[in-house]
Amino acid sequence: MTKESANRFELAAKRRDALLRKMKKNSVAILPAATLKTRSNDTEYNFRQDSDFYYLTGFTEDNAVLVLKRGDKARQAILFCQPKDKTKELWTGILTGPRKAVSLLGVDAAHSITDIDVLLPELLAETAVTYYRMGVDPSWDQRVNGWINQVRRQARQGVQSPNQFEHLDPVIHEMRLIKSAAEVNLMQEAADISARAHCRAMLASRAGVTEYQLEAELQHEFLRSGASAPAYSSIVAAGANACILHYIENRATLRNGDLVLIDAGCEYEHYAADITRTYPVSGRFNKEQTALYEIVLKAQLAAIDAVKPGNPADKPHEVATRIITEGLVELGLLKGNPDALIKAGAHRDFFMHGTGHWLGIDVHDVGAYKIDGKTRPLQPGMVTTIEPGIYIAPDNRKVAKKWRGIGIRIEDDVLVTRTGNRVLTDAVPKTISEIEALMATRQEP
Repeated sequence: MTKESANRFELAAKRRDALLRKMKKNSVAILPAATLKTRSNDTEYNFRQDSDFYYLTGFTEDNAVLVLKRGDKARQAILFCQPKDKTKELWTGILTGPRKAVSLLGVDAAHSITDIDVLLPELLAETAVTYYRMGVDPSWDQRVNGWINQVRRQARQGVQSPNQFEHLDPVIHEMRLIKSAAEVNLMQEAADISARAHCRAMLASRAGVTEYQLEAELQHEFLRSGASAPAYSSIVAAGANACILHYIENRATLRNGDLVLIDAGCEYEHYAADITRTYPVSGRFNKEQTALYEIVLKAQLAAIDAVKPGNPADKPHEVATRIITEGLVELGLLKGNPDALIKAGAHRDFFMHGTGHWLGIDVHDVGAYKIDGKTRPLQPGMVTTIEPGIYIAPDNRKVAKKWRGIGIRIEDDVLVTRTGNRVLTDAVPKTISEIEALMATRQEP
């Protein structure tokens, strides 16, 4: 077992303990692992563990269930997992098995998943509250209801059955929102790998290269550096494709005079990075591209400065929106008073998305943005993306033709620290001079 694996199991055990302390007395939490998904016929997509299940176990096998039980005093963590099976292991890999799972994961007990229909009702007996994510998977909903009904049928024997369902997600997600030092280290590694991938793609860009070839450069760097996969479908958008926010076709050919927008990040040890850079195919920005790019960069830098403890979580968006609106007015792409334009939402013709989102085990990570209807303040340990942009659709007849088809976004991953913030992804050039200097070093193929 590697040091990283041992560390993740130890961290998961501490998280389970913390969660058990937050649960109500006489309660049971049931958390199934992710299931295999069919890709076609008898082949499956690569398995990726449920994020909450991974956070609480570090376990990466399918067909498993974590059960947490809190009584008046005692607290237990119990794992149901696949039993050892030599035939199955011959085809799909070594299984941990219940016996090894106890020592490996640090759970109090582990059983074969084949015994769950017998043992789960016993664990639910004499409890009042069941924590479970109802409505996510109908097949699991049916099984959980079946176990509870089995306990209810014992009421005449004096057995208490759960009479209340509660969601555990909000509790887990608040825990996940604040990253530990160990988590930040993993996110920094994901950021560093992704930064190298972006630089590699920049150096491979030139007229005649396809978007999918740049995607291959990203993927190559991800995997050769130890990442498991892209954290999301990579966006490689040349020319007007950059005006499609979630463009993932990646089949077009790069042309001189166009910009390329790449939004990509890897997943490393289940933690995501998320970076966007926009740069010219030719290696040099033209006049219109420069004007728009400088507005986006100014907005992004100011939004990053607004990431600090105590500031509202939407402060970076507020800052970026104002700078972008003022910049568009200066260029004549919007007309009027910036305050009035923002109030009317006029900027959304050019900047139609938020400036950031939480980042962690999921690329769009969990955690509430508002508490009791009010925007929550930023706290140390939170990680957010900062990603303002300007997009001028090719069919936008309200602006001069020279502006049409330009899409620009700049995105970094930012950790909230006790004194301000730390940009995890600053190894990728983003000023015009830095980008042009890097692209000037490109070698002829």
